[in-house]
Amino acid sequence: MTERHAVARVRHELRRRLLAVKTTERLTPQMVRITLAGDDLAGFVSAGYDDHVKLCLPLAGQAAPVWPAGPDAPALPEGTVASPMRDFTPRRHDAARGELVVDFAIHEAGPATEWASAAKPGSVLGVGGPRGSFVVTDDFDWYLLIGDETALPAIGRRLEELREGVKTIVVATVAGREEEQAFCTTTMLETNWLHRPLADAGNPGYLLDAIKAVTLPDGDGYIWIAGENETVKLLRKQLVDEHGHNRAWIKAAGYWRKGSAGFHENHNEG
Repeated sequence: MTERHAVARVRHELRRRLLAVKTTERLTPQMVRITLAGDDLAGFVSAGYDDHVKLCLPLAGQAAPVWPAGPDAPALPEGTVASPMRDFTPRRHDAARGELVVDFAIHEAGPATEWASAAKPGSVLGVGGPRGSFVVTDDFDWYLLIGDETALPAIGRRLEELREGVKTIVVATVAGREEEQAFCTTTMLETNWLHRPLADAGNPGYLLDAIKAVTLPDGDGYIWIAGENETVKLLRKQLVDEHGHNRAWIKAAGYWRKGSAGFHENHNEG
């Protein structure tokens, strides 16, 4: 019998895979959904809605990704440039169809935006991981999911996976009404969209003000937060200090920080 409100970390075999684009879809002006497929997808496991994989993104002129040297990869020949790697959420994995879906936020210059903007059926990239999953039992009375554009893939996946009828609240910042997404869910969902200029994405005030005004439902609730690093830290502190929420039932992760490439930091201790 599973312990009530159990939270567990599960490790997976670390593999590097070469996958190809099957389809691309523009969800919103600044969000592209890419479906990947290939024989290497066999055995892929993603047990947590906020797992992250390392995408190895071919640079212009590279027909295939060049994995960086490491403990499980040989040194690169002199003059060879490794492809950049970035963290992304596996939005959906369908083992029966042999598909992996990844959503790309298209809003700044960088290798992920450049690759996703140019991707077409047959384009290839590397996928490493996930190394593990953070699994939360779906037996809480309610859930609160908070984030910006970078958090939407995990939020959308969580809403699809949660049990029917459970109370869920989403508070999310996006650049405008055109960036709002329609979520597929059987939960009892309340969605609160906050609009702000993309240039103001690092301003924590929008989410802090919104969460300050939130009345948390009765019962045991689990809160998940992701987005800009400093904003995430401030939100976690606010929920613990001002709302009195059990810190063990909050997961907070900085998905990006201005000026830092490939950034990811968890804030779940203390």
